[in-house]
Amino acid sequence: MRRDSRLSRMLHVLIHMDRHCKRATSETISGMLGTNPVVVRRMMAGLRDKGYVTSEKGHGGGWELACGLEAITLLDVYTAIGRPPLFAIGPSVDHPECLVEQAVDARLETALNDAEALLLKRFASITVADLADDFVTRLGDRAAERGTSCGAHDHQHGGPSAA
Repeated sequence: MRRDSRLSRMLHVLIHMDRHCKRATSETISGMLGTNPVVVRRMMAGLRDKGYVTSEKGHGGGWELACGLEAITLLDVYTAIGRPPLFAIGPSVDHPECLVEQAVDARLETALNDAEALLLKRFASITVADLADDFVTRLGDRAAERGTSCGAHDHQHGGPSAA
């Protein structure tokens, strides 16, 4: 099963918008993420609907943060992108009349529900600003390892506007 990376991708975009580009077009973001601008608009629309970003069309338009990263939690972003499934495992539906399958599925479902509740509680306690601070720490550590002072754009991924 393919992993759903929308949460990670949107967190990445929000930090870039805060720390680097302030305003970004769907085309710029799509280049950074290696995806289609339509996909970007779909994901960003959920963040706009929740009030975390704004958008303007036309020349000079694009996406912009509507609030500080400290006001946005991982849970907020997870909810804004549509609450995708957190786990790739789950109960079986092959033989619903089988008592063994019923026993397994009941316990498995309870355990997964408990794990999801715990994870969502943790998501609610982490802000996007916390992640951005982690980036700054890692950047400083990398600069110290190299014995140089490096800029905020010192990480690698696709596109000229990625940094």
